[in-house]
Amino acid sequence: MLIGVIADDFTGASDIAVTLSKGLVGEGGLRTTQYLGVPHQSADEQVQAGVIALKSRSLPAEEAVQQSLAACEWLLQQGCTQIVFKYCSTFDSTDSGNIGPVLDALAQRLAARSVIVCPAFPTMGRTVYQGNLFVHDRPLNESGMEHHPLTPMKDADIRRLLARQAKTRVSHIGWQQVVQGSEALREILNARADEEAQLVVVDAISDHDLTLIGIAAAGEKLISGGSGIALALPHNFISAGQAQGNNSEFPAINGSSAILVGSCSGATRGQIEEHQKQHAVLAIEIEDVMAEHINADDLVEYILTHQDSCPLIYSSGDPATVKQMQQQFGQHNISQRLDRLFGDTARKLVREEGIQRLVVGGGETSGAVVSALNLGSLQVGREIDPGVPALFAMSEQPLALALKSGNFGRRDFFSHALNVLAGSTH
Repeated sequence: MLIGVIADDFTGASDIAVTLSKGLVGEGGLRTTQYLGVPHQSADEQVQAGVIALKSRSLPAEEAVQQSLAACEWLLQQGCTQIVFKYCSTFDSTDSGNIGPVLDALAQRLAARSVIVCPAFPTMGRTVYQGNLFVHDRPLNESGMEHHPLTPMKDADIRRLLARQAKTRVSHIGWQQVVQGSEALREILNARADEEAQLVVVDAISDHDLTLIGIAAAGEKLISGGSGIALALPHNFISAGQAQGNNSEFPAINGSSAILVGSCSGATRGQIEEHQKQHAVLAIEIEDVMAEHINADDLVEYILTHQDSCPLIYSSGDPATVKQMQQQFGQHNISQRLDRLFGDTARKLVREEGIQRLVVGGGETSGAVVSALNLGSLQVGREIDPGVPALFAMSEQPLALALKSGNFGRRDFFSHALNVLAGSTH
């Protein structure tokens, strides 16, 4: 294993896994496996990039640090020479959040002196300019992320956010320096490393910028960012003769299906609305969940009854409704109940009913589902939509999955994802 990734949620892990698997156009990427939590055994010798998916994004800093360090130790034992800490391209970390403390701990463990911090993902409209994170043409704190139920983002300046979280000094490399090229950028990073240890927020407004940053990061012990930071990392190992391009092929799985959605993002609500035009959709009311008027058996029955219509079950809502429910029942209580409900439903569907294609919307929901299924590891297949790969569990019963972050995916994503898992190339 050459590159090891520590991802703070399951959809984010899938996002960067497909980036490493693809690599640069015409060159190919690395043979990539996604692990669901820290494995208890060694990796297969064929794995060149290992991505450990944690469910740590919303955890208290101390717990997130412990889990991240455990993941780091396992990756180092597999031979990794470069570690990537992957977080969301909308940063998703309040002042009491854990990105800064995790970076502090990993930098200390790896003796990393200048650590790149770049959440940019231009394909999805997330860019960093003058240290500020934008979503399309809006600063992060005006993009809708200020209403996120778990990690409301109130500041677009990544430098200020990190400075409030981390003990390590925070510095910045502007876009005007990035576009001077990888060699110039490498010199700047080396100069920073000669000073005191620091977290270096690096601007990027295009994939070309991210490619320059990735090439400049060759040999860095620790890098951090969104999935885009990994665009050129396979190139560094391929060009050095340490790896060859990835040409892995995976099977088409055209079995029974289910779609489970827990994201409250505007994009996801639009995707549900689109799916409902032609397919079966069931909304779960929070009041019914909290009163235990609905359970996993009810959801399984709905999925099986509507198998001929790509059934989708969701718990979502507009920001005002979500806020009202949180005030009434408590954010943590709702999250726990929904995670358990979706996890139990997925386990019954796959283990007892033989569902073979499973699409999940929302990072927290994806984490709950794959944790309940206890799959261990997933092989990374083709990209369904930017940042969302087809994933395959290599077990006795074939299972294909798509784990979608809330704001990702085209409007007809859910039916499209099922088609790709079944082998469609359209």
